Amino acid sequence: MAQPTSIYEQEHEDFRAMARTFMEKEVAPHMEQWEKDGQVSRELWLKAGEQGLLCFDVPEEFGGMGVEDFRYNAIVSEELSRVGASGPGFPVHTDIIVPYITSLGTEEQKQRWLPGLVSGELISAIAMTEPGAGSDLQGVKTSAVDKGDHYVLNGSKTFISNGIMSDVVIVVCRTDPDAGHMGISLLVVERGMAGFERGRNLDKMGLKAQDTAELSFDNVEVPKANLLGKEGEGFIYLMQNLPQERISIGVQAVAAIEHVLDLCLGYAKEREAFGKPIGKFQHNRFVLAEMATEAYVARTFINDCVLKLNAGQADPSLASMAKWWTTELQAKVVDAGVQLHGGYGYMTEYPISRAYTDSRISRIYGGTTEIQKEIIGRSLGF
Repeated sequence: MAQPTSIYEQEHEDFRAMARTFMEKEVAPHMEQWEKDGQVSRELWLKAGEQGLLCFDVPEEFGGMGVEDFRYNAIVSEELSRVGASGPGFPVHTDIIVPYITSLGTEEQKQRWLPGLVSGELISAIAMTEPGAGSDLQGVKTSAVDKGDHYVLNGSKTFISNGIMSDVVIVVCRTDPDAGHMGISLLVVERGMAGFERGRNLDKMGLKAQDTAELSFDNVEVPKANLLGKEGEGFIYLMQNLPQERISIGVQAVAAIEHVLDLCLGYAKEREAFGKPIGKFQHNRFVLAEMATEAYVARTFINDCVLKLNAGQADPSLASMAKWWTTELQAKVVDAGVQLHGGYGYMTEYPISRAYTDSRISRIYGGTTEIQKEIIGRSLGF
């Protein structure tokens, strides 16, 4: 089968071989237990840190590789998808959250948090979404009142990935209630701070092994030393970092598409009906032909996005294109995959069933499909 032109060099493929071995040995055998537990083990995070699978762009002085090359991030997502693992929150940690600290943190903050984030001793989360504010971040109500040497933080967040396990949480909050989007700041809340509570580990349709939590802040005293960047510029920082987050989601979606294609090809060759493999039926061959073509196109597109991200050329519009189109395609492909599997596709013991329920959130988190189209539409002059 034809393959898109690779964007990976030998050092990336060497890294992939190591990551693949790790996923097969340390992740795949434990997925069923983690789904029952609602979270992965902390031991996994420590092992991932030891293997150098976290936070590649963190400078060497803080324990990282010091390599700003998103292809390494993409490989981790691809290898997680290859074993059908949705529990380890490595991409959220490495691709989305830690870059805020790397780019905005003071020297003291970097020394305090980055080594643990690289080693897996510290797990991170970012608390944006609230019960009444999702894609519209300007609607955030969580407040932080300046009390001189600290802020007093009050509010609640929901749908927070890594929320149960997190030790370091970047909280999007309002430090000036009258300043619109210029009144939003980023505060880092740490495990153990008085008044910081975790609610239930949310019971989701999919991503069963990924801990997703409600968080509450009741008069939490957050030191001024935990302000990330400048007060009032949080919304700007979020907008600057969202393109990488959305391309990261696109990478995960394309990897999931390729995983589903592999599952379906294997099933179509093994499963027989009326005395022959179901892949021999023209309709099924056409379905698989469409999947293979779509996977090729999606891979070519996301590879281009990754290269543009590396070159600093991934603008918000491109990132929104990548996010909505790949995730909608993921939904289409996995739905066709379930249909191809017939009744077995509806059984949770089959990977295609888990791929189906895991995929549904991808069109929602990171900004819904509708929000992405709005961003693209505005860039067209409307």
